[in-house]
Amino acid sequence: MQNSFDMTTLVFLALAVFVAWKLRSVLGQKTGHEKPPVDPFARRESGAPRQDAGQGQDGRRDNVIRLPGAANDPAAGAAPAADRWKDIAPADSPIIAGIDAVVKQEPSFDPRGFLVGAKSAYETIVTAFARGDRKTLKGLLAKEVYEGFEMAITEREKRGEKAESSFVSIDKAEITAVEVKGKTAQVTIAFDSQLISAVRDAQGVVVDGSAEAVSEVNDIWTFSRQLGSRDPNWLLVATESAA
Repeated sequence: MQNSFDMTTLVFLALAVFVAWKLRSVLGQKTGHEKPPVDPFARRESGAPRQDAGQGQDGRRDNVIRLPGAANDPAAGAAPAADRWKDIAPADSPIIAGIDAVVKQEPSFDPRGFLVGAKSAYETIVTAFARGDRKTLKGLLAKEVYEGFEMAITEREKRGEKAESSFVSIDKAEITAVEVKGKTAQVTIAFDSQLISAVRDAQGVVVDGSAEAVSEVNDIWTFSRQLGSRDPNWLLVATESAA
């Protein structure tokens, strides 16, 4: 009886081990389609495109991001120039044709951003001239213009005079002309600014301008650049006072 009980027990144990092995061999087998374990603290990649994302029915990819004004941008090509630059110049102005001529060679050119940079350059050049900062001027002026500025600084230094310039505001910076000849582009801007400007002699006495009064200054400056050049800087090539 004892032997029969032991034998029966052994048979059932053997069957249990066999069934467990078969279940594990089926349920625990990898098929290649399992998802990896999820890490709740792992960084999620948002919006990752699928390999076939953005493909139209004809198989072409339509999720390409085009730069504004690029030659292959149908939106830029379809929009009339007058609409694109209507806040820069009137619809019938030759300025529009000039801007488009620049954009044709350099699609990244933005006249609005250019005006922001021009105002910064205007203030930098005026204050650098007052300080006699030749190094700053040399990087912003064309050779002929720099020579004129440098000569004025030298004469001022010979007389023992010092200039002071402080901007109160730049009230207007308006593009008045854009011209492209070959690879050379020129953009002319009219500036209206409020400035405190004075020149003191060796004894510190004001001999020109005023150290307190705010004066209105109207300048017309022309900036130039070789389109396609690796150097992104526009240089000041001409200055004149507005009538």
